[in-house]
Amino acid sequence: MKNDAIIRQANDDDRAFIFELSPSLAEVAKLDWHTDEAIQKMQDDYITQMLSKTSVPNITLVAEVNNTPQGFVHVRTHQDGITGETCGTVPLLAVSPNSQGLGLGKLLMASAEEWAKSQGCRLLHLEVFANNLKANQFYENLGFKPEMLHMIKSI
Repeated sequence: MKNDAIIRQANDDDRAFIFELSPSLAEVAKLDWHTDEAIQKMQDDYITQMLSKTSVPNITLVAEVNNTPQGFVHVRTHQDGITGETCGTVPLLAVSPNSQGLGLGKLLMASAEEWAKSQGCRLLHLEVFANNLKANQFYENLGFKPEMLHMIKSI
């Protein structure tokens, strides 16, 4: 399928598709200290913010097969917490459940990396829910390595 895929910049018509994937992004969090509703609201609010105009360089890319969107990635610039240099960050990547495992996520991440390089970035950053083991393995297979672990305790 990835040979049939095209990666293109998202447009206003992609908004509904992107929001359709929000529940699959939220459900992998599995955070005992937050309700499912709170996590879903956070995810929806984040997508709304992601799609809003901003002065921070960013792009949302869509993987399309046979004129049908199958996944998206959002990438923007970000200040590295250690050196302060501008790097790329991928706050969201999602592929439709029926298209996962077909290489679209890799194509989207390669496009995100290309965009970050075009912005002069040396590093590409991302965050993923700790309980999302499938995504953690996917990112590690792409060469990402953990840098910091954010921990939380319900008190």
